[in-house]
Amino acid sequence: MEKIILSPAKYVQKEGAIATIADYVRPLGENPLFIADDFVMGITKDKIERSYAVSSGILHFENFNGEASRNEVSRIGKRIETDKIDCVVGIGGGKTLDTAKAVSYYSKLPVVIVPTIASTDAPCSALTVLYTDEGVFDEYLFLPHNPNLILVDTEIIAQAPARLLVAGMGDALATYFEARACKRSNATAMAGAQSTKAAMALAELCFETLLESGTAARLSAENKVVTKALEDIVEANTYLSGIGFESGGLAAAHAIHNGMTVIEEMHHLYHGEKVAFGTITQLVLENAPQEELYTVINFCKEQGLPTTFAELGVEHVAQEKWLEVAELACSEGETIYNMPFEVTPQDVYAALLTADKLGAAF
Repeated sequence: MEKIILSPAKYVQKEGAIATIADYVRPLGENPLFIADDFVMGITKDKIERSYAVSSGILHFENFNGEASRNEVSRIGKRIETDKIDCVVGIGGGKTLDTAKAVSYYSKLPVVIVPTIASTDAPCSALTVLYTDEGVFDEYLFLPHNPNLILVDTEIIAQAPARLLVAGMGDALATYFEARACKRSNATAMAGAQSTKAAMALAELCFETLLESGTAARLSAENKVVTKALEDIVEANTYLSGIGFESGGLAAAHAIHNGMTVIEEMHHLYHGEKVAFGTITQLVLENAPQEELYTVINFCKEQGLPTTFAELGVEHVAQEKWLEVAELACSEGETIYNMPFEVTPQDVYAALLTADKLGAAF
């Protein structure tokens, strides 16, 4: 039996990390290219330059144009040879970071990932999602290794809207339950083999951390201050969930999220907000113990994550549309087939409707 666990080579998290970024990037390259959008460049460039003030190296900055497309990757990639870049640094949200990963992959250079929000667990992964220039999904680019360094500045993350941190908790909420399902079914995780005990332990710790520190972290984010609770949740959203999902596996919760993309009225929701409802639906599918199910629903209620169709903003969507969601969640190759029992679209449809009623009644 083959088991694999993947992780970034180094994970650093601290308040004010950007101010010392040179200390972490310099061992990977003396001539780095920093990629960020206009807004993020505006709040980080001066700090980066001051961090390198005593360095003899040359800094290069490139504005990200907003879409993680092949054309954008190619455009930025042209600077690699021209400016003799030896390290790629992506700073910002998901699409900026995906672009930096892709540029580093095609250029065969080390990559540093600096997330400025904690809304998903994607920064640590060996995966890039590419889109067309119009923003339509194009392909998954599976990378040969995880980023060389993840650098998380909690001071910056605390300044982002609290809803983004909460969405990250919604994404992280699924980690343990999906990894547990994969473990029970001996499914292959995204790492390419079965999960290790270490990956399962991190996935479970992720869930425990959410319950222990979620509320205090949300309140910290609402007040834009860094506390121990916020530090713990940033680590859970980014690192614990990142290792847990990639090396533990995905199951029904994310497949149901993918199914919900068919409902146009949900397009305003963040990834983690939909995943949270998918997690409740997965627990209904499993006929999970009532105490566990209520713990998850209560957590979602407390943080403001959706537990009903109404809270998803789709109270009046026809039930036929929910059957379409269920069918899409059960598409060939979907992660729902990592569940330790047979799942049909009718099963998912029933679980969706039941999850909605449970959320309303709780």
